[in-house]
Amino acid sequence: MLFGTNQYYKVGSIGKTVPSVEAKIVNKNQEGIGELIVKGPNIMLGYFENKQETKKALVDGWFYTGDLARIDEEGYIFICGRKKSVIVLKNGKNIYPEEIENLINRIEGIDESFVFGKQMSEDKNDIKIFAKLVYNQEIIEDAYKVKGKENFYKVINEQIKEINKSMPQYKAIRGIFLTQNLLIKTTTNKIKRQDNLEQIIKEGFFKMYQN
Repeated sequence: MLFGTNQYYKVGSIGKTVPSVEAKIVNKNQEGIGELIVKGPNIMLGYFENKQETKKALVDGWFYTGDLARIDEEGYIFICGRKKSVIVLKNGKNIYPEEIENLINRIEGIDESFVFGKQMSEDKNDIKIFAKLVYNQEIIEDAYKVKGKENFYKVINEQIKEINKSMPQYKAIRGIFLTQNLLIKTTTNKIKRQDNLEQIIKEGFFKMYQN
């Protein structure tokens, strides 16, 4: 469905569609981000023995992918996250967890991460962004020349602050939670967001650092 050659490559993009496939963005926000839908002869015919889900996903020949994306003026597609994963803040801004997780996962010593919204008061719209980070002790000790979890927090939190500087303030990560336990994922290695959130609540959010 997509070109994957060096000729059709742009950093951060999944590429362009092949000539037989159409792609467009629907329900765009002010940033031009909306749901990616595609149409073409090689698009799936439907979900096996699931007419209800097929009806939701296929409309007038267009497949609603559930991916939030933007398409630039040259036709390159940039995936921002999953529609069902979006965190909506009280100012109406949308946070795409996968976008922030990609930045966090570049930190040396962090194997994977899970970004989530935490309600900060009785107001259900009062949400701040937090992150659970799975760290590699050996790499952190070698890279930052520190030992002990207290020091791990300090050096990783400095890296988080640098990420915050690169983003609008409303996207800023307000606290981190370090662990060596792997995130809960599907058999296809996708993060089970609700399961991980329930696990974090059960663990009690201990040892948070506020930025």
